[in-house]
Amino acid sequence: MSLPELLLLSDLLRRRVRCDQGLDHGPGSEAWMHPPVHRLLGWISRPSSFGERRLAWRLDQLRGLAEQELYVQGAGADTDQPTVDRLPTLIGASLLGRDRDVIGRVADAAVEFSSGRIVHYLVARSDPRLPGSSRWRLSPERIVDQQPGQVFTALEGLDDLPLARASVRQEFLRRSRRWRDQVQEETSRLRDQFQQAGDRFEDRLEGWLEEPPWDAPPEDDAAAPWLERPRSGDTWDDWPDETPPAPRRRRSEPAAGPDEREDDPWF
Repeated sequence: MSLPELLLLSDLLRRRVRCDQGLDHGPGSEAWMHPPVHRLLGWISRPSSFGERRLAWRLDQLRGLAEQELYVQGAGADTDQPTVDRLPTLIGASLLGRDRDVIGRVADAAVEFSSGRIVHYLVARSDPRLPGSSRWRLSPERIVDQQPGQVFTALEGLDDLPLARASVRQEFLRRSRRWRDQVQEETSRLRDQFQQAGDRFEDRLEGWLEEPPWDAPPEDDAAAPWLERPRSGDTWDDWPDETPPAPRRRRSEPAAGPDEREDDPWF
């Protein structure tokens, strides 16, 4: 049965251990790790809900994973709960930031199966036992110091870490931020386009005011044939007032009588 290259510690602890003899040795309860080098050595199972007896399993004993069970080869090492409580671990430790304030708790770890090396820890903002809570990836290089139950970092907050799994609330906030950024970017782009269009319109308007589209009337009146200028030596007052002559009658036409003159439009 093939195993993934990267395992989550929670995948080991939530399954029941079954050996090659077919015996059920109970679910996993705690991690068996070496914190100074960030390495997972194995895990602890609880054969019975009552009593102090515990079994320690090495990571290299793991042979397969099923939906509810994991299969191991060989026998586990007998131990008890007081001994398990003295084993050093970072799981469940408080994560402290730059100001030595608690910003989260170490909830899980991603482990390289072939070597047991912890690639990164998973940090929760609140109680890790709450289902559906967000997880942030904390690499071992970001850890400044560690003590029993405490992990010290130089982080200002969990937002300095990459998000591994978002809760419904966190996903909504993240999408809302992304939509807000997109709206602001689109608004800024449209504002720039309107500003550029306004500048082009203003430049064209200034050009129209400086150079009118119609031709200015010539200064020389000779270019305007409809304007009559008086001849040299004459003035407008010297021109005689002439009245048009009366129309002449033809000789063949008789003179109009008094009745006809009334209907004649010339009279």
